[in-house]
Order: sequence, then structure tokens, then C-alpha cells
Amino acid sequence: MNPSYALLDERLRSLYNDALNAARDVLQPIASQGVPGKVNRELVHALAGVLPGPVAADGGALPALDLCVIREALARHCTDAENAFALQGLGGYPIACGGGDAVRERWLAPLARGDAVAAFALTEPEAGSDAAALALAAETDGDAFMLSGIKTYISNAPEADVYTVFARTAPDRTAGITAFAVAGDAAGLRGESLHLAGDHPIGTLHLDGVRVPGTWVLDGVGNGFALAMQTLDRFRPSVGAAAVGMAEAALERAVAHARSRSAFGGTLARLQGITHQLADVATDVAAARLLVHAAAIAHDTGDPATSQASAMAKLFATETASRAVDVAIQVHGARALERGHLLQHLSSVSRGTRIYEGASEVQREIIARRLFR
Repeated sequence: MNPSYALLDERLRSLYNDALNAARDVLQPIASQGVPGKVNRELVHALAGVLPGPVAADGGALPALDLCVIREALARHCTDAENAFALQGLGGYPIACGGGDAVRERWLAPLARGDAVAAFALTEPEAGSDAAALALAAETDGDAFMLSGIKTYISNAPEADVYTVFARTAPDRTAGITAFAVAGDAAGLRGESLHLAGDHPIGTLHLDGVRVPGTWVLDGVGNGFALAMQTLDRFRPSVGAAAVGMAEAALERAVAHARSRSAFGGTLARLQGITHQLADVATDVAAARLLVHAAAIAHDTGDPATSQASAMAKLFATETASRAVDVAIQVHGARALERGHLLQHLSSVSRGTRIYEGASEVQREIIARRLFR
């Protein structure tokens, strides 16, 4: 057993192996039949059938450490499944922990079964890293709200069945933000797909007077920013876990190639210039995994240093994944740049982890602020 799994008990190791096998044997074949850039509903449904979901029908949520274990395992064999799993959690968790009876009864069971697809709609054209700068307006209309504005770079948009939408209900930067559950077929809601380097579904949403009943407000008026940060604190360590899974996949491929590739009278595995690079990657991957597990445990035990621990885990793990993939590509040479090669795929997918849910620079700012409190 790799020493960086030292924090996992027998149950979590079993969960990891179950997710690893499901990703390889069940989910990857389904993912391969999907259309790039589109929601793969068959994959979402299959995930619900083989693994515990991030949000349960009764509103219960997986511990952060369980999320990390599953996302790392899925990312090693099927990044599409890992992405689908994570997005169900991001979009569904605010409904589970902040929704009233009406919205929970409408959405939690379908999300848990994989019959509905969720999305987390926070980012706007002028509000990315500075999430408190969002401008999408929510105006009162009797016992309801009318939402108008634009959300962009929203994963699963415009195909999701329900969106957790963060909107401005007052001018205060953070206290003026409220979260809403918005049905994907709501009148006045439209969207279009974006085409980024990765293949996962992402798009822009336009809300033109979308009417949302007051019973679909999540966690009360004015508490949306806190709910968004609560959600990100829960899922941020697992972004690092997904990055660890991708790094592990790249390392495995590089080691296998170095063992078999003949060059200079032997294999690449005889060349110290190659093997020492891979040794550094292996060390960084192990360290990243430990940081991820420690951050998840901090979250699950209510440690007040959770935000800093999560920022460290995401920062180090995602930067490690990019280095691991880059080294693996260098070991392979030009063949790794061929379209469809695993490393070409991991290069684009792992790069995104350094941006979404808080770019690396944002994570450094979180860490630095904690240092100088």
C-alpha cells in the first residue's frame, strides 16, 4: 500500500477500489459513447447505480474524505465520470443543505437516482475569482423573485435540469447575495454551449425575468455568498483529489513507457535523466494526496483551519498534476501529442483544475491571509 494512503481506513480503501473498478469496467465504456461537450445522461445515471452519490435523496451528503477517495479513483480511469460526479454534488449540495421542503422534495431524489442533472451557477462575465462582484439581479415580485442577468462558464449548462443560481438581492457585496434553485425549463431561461479545450459540457446562461418562487430560495435571503463558500469548502479538497488521480494516471503511463521504450542501447528506464524526473513526480503525487486527505479530514471534523488546508491541497495537487502530465508527455515524445492520446487528454483536463473553484492565485491569497491574520 502506498504510504500516502495511510490516513484511509479499510472502509475507505474498499470504497477507492470499488470506484476504481467501476470507472474502468463500467463507466469508461459509457463515457466513450458520449458526445464531447454534451451532458452524458446515461453516464450520470450509471454513476448513481454503482457508487454512493455526493448528495442522497434524504438530503444527506458524503463526507469530504469520501468525496476525495471517489474522485481520485474515477479520475484515474474516467475523467468524464469524475466530472459528472463532481457536478452533481456542486449543484445538488446547496439544495440539500439550504433548501426548504418544497425544493428538496422536487429535486433531491431525481438527482440521487441520476435522473436529473444539476449545475452550480456562480460565475459571471465580470465576476470570476471575485465571486462577490456578481451582478445578476433578483428583484422581489410578490412572494417570488424575478432573476435577470448572465451566468457564464457554467458546467452542465445549458442542459442541466436544475441550477443553483446566485443572484444579487441587495447592494452589499456579500450580504446582498442570495441563492436560488432554478429549473432548467423555467420561462425566460436560455443558454448556449461554450467550446473549451476540455470535452466536458459548459455554457452560458441568459436569465430574462425568470420567476422563482420564494420557497425555492436556498438558505434564506442574503445568505447566498456564505452558502457558495460552504459548498466550495466542501468540494475544494476533492478537486485536488481529482488532480491526484490524473497525475497518478500520467505517472503510470510514463513508467510503463519508460520500461518498454528502447533507446541508446537499452530502455528509457535505464536513463537517470528520465527516472529521477519520475521519482520527483511520484513524491509530489504522494505529498499531494496526503494534503488532500488532511484537508478533507479537517472539513469533516470542523477544524477552523479548513479553508487554509483546502487551499493548500487544491493548490499543490493541481499544480502537481500539471507537472506530472508535462513530464509524462516529455518522456513519451511526440506520440503523446497525438489527438486522442491519454496524455493529450489529461493535459487539457488537468489544466482546468488550476482555474475552476478558485484559481491557484486565489488559493495562495487564502493561504497568505491566514498566515498574516
